[in-house]
Amino acid sequence: MITYWNNPRCSKSRAGLALLQERGAEVQIRLYLQDPPSLEEIKQVQSALGVSAVAMMRSSDARFKELGLSKDSPEAKLQTAMAAHPALIERPIAISGSRAAIGRPTEAIEALL
Repeated sequence: MITYWNNPRCSKSRAGLALLQERGAEVQIRLYLQDPPSLEEIKQVQSALGVSAVAMMRSSDARFKELGLSKDSPEAKLQTAMAAHPALIERPIAISGSRAAIGRPTEAIEALL
């Protein structure tokens, strides 16, 4: 089972979901803007991705700057910002057990199949 943090308004999210479905993957869709992940979930997914918090964020989003965040902000501050403002989370993210992938490029999620 792959949990898929999806924003259906995003073309990359739609493309990643289509790829998973074409490959016959069992997918549980999570509309993360409507059902935001908790701080603990963000930390778990970050660990599964094996990246820094800023690497799983939309740092070009206007809210990132409005909140006074930067690439040098402490991890805890960035994680808390994602929990409070899920639109800051890069999309899409596919999660399978202890592994995860950001679907940029879309093909990156194939590693979970």
